[in-house]
Amino acid sequence: MKNQICLVPKLIGLGGMVTFQAKFIQGLLDRGIPYSYDLQHPDNSAVLVIGGTRQLWNLWRTKQKGVSIIQRLNGMNWMHRVEKTPLKAYLRAELNNRLLAFIRKFLADTIVYQSFFSREWWQDVYGLKNQKNLVIHNGVDLTLFRSVGPERPPEAHDRILLVEGHLSGANARGLKTAVSLAQEVKSLRHRPVELMVVGEVSEAVMSQAINMAPNVWITWRGVLPQVEIPAIDRSAHVLFSADLNAACPNSVIEAMACGLPVLAYDTGALKELIQEGAGEVVDYGADHWKLEDPAIISLARACARILEDNTEYRQHARLRAETAFGLDKMVDAYLDALGVRS
Repeated sequence: MKNQICLVPKLIGLGGMVTFQAKFIQGLLDRGIPYSYDLQHPDNSAVLVIGGTRQLWNLWRTKQKGVSIIQRLNGMNWMHRVEKTPLKAYLRAELNNRLLAFIRKFLADTIVYQSFFSREWWQDVYGLKNQKNLVIHNGVDLTLFRSVGPERPPEAHDRILLVEGHLSGANARGLKTAVSLAQEVKSLRHRPVELMVVGEVSEAVMSQAINMAPNVWITWRGVLPQVEIPAIDRSAHVLFSADLNAACPNSVIEAMACGLPVLAYDTGALKELIQEGAGEVVDYGADHWKLEDPAIISLARACARILEDNTEYRQHARLRAETAFGLDKMVDAYLDALGVRS
């Protein structure tokens, strides 16, 4: 009996998919479920398209054979329509959106959205589809990302953590907001505040952040391998999630798994992720779809609440991850969607 999954890897430029692919493959290996990357393999019982692919002809041929096609959808490219963007990058972003939408409309039998926000966004822009759809949040390895470890947040000062893959272009606004946040929290708390930044930051963006607030203590950690992130998470008091309109950011669920409470604006899926005392989500205070400057004081006050009662927030953060974001739960949900049993 055929019980093999064909994985169609992500397109370059659609962030977060590679991490999911590695996690999902590990889940398949743990369950002894075979997989391939060959759409024409005769043992395929289902196909999981991770985002989009240019293999449209082979995907159509597979569909004609009666093999079920499931498409996993994140959000859409949108910042290029707001910020000044080089023509080549603009066209690439638009092409990727259209490709995802084409597969969603004509080829996929089931759509798996990473969040309820993501589903509403796609349905608002490209309409409701008759095919089956469901929401499966991203998962985290609760044994790797854990709250117990030798690392502890500092006692003599507050540490706000910012973890983003790339802080450039429009995403550099998140760093600007984080710097303003640290400055305001320092004023509210009357104690030293450190902003620790993990991710790729250009020299130009780094200089802008330093010049913006010379009195803000910033620690630049650069790009770190995933294996080092749990220790970083456990060493901070709070994670500030700066990603706007994110479908389901891994940094958020990883932080909660490490017992690190999360602070965020109410954009994207953050409000549906950060619940049950795992952190604070506040109103943006402006039009985030237009990349307007956000309200800082409400964010800083929420951050102060987390810092003042950090132990309780940390406990709730870990519990939230255990309840909602376990990796096994995610893998099993995808296997159900694919109609495959271990």
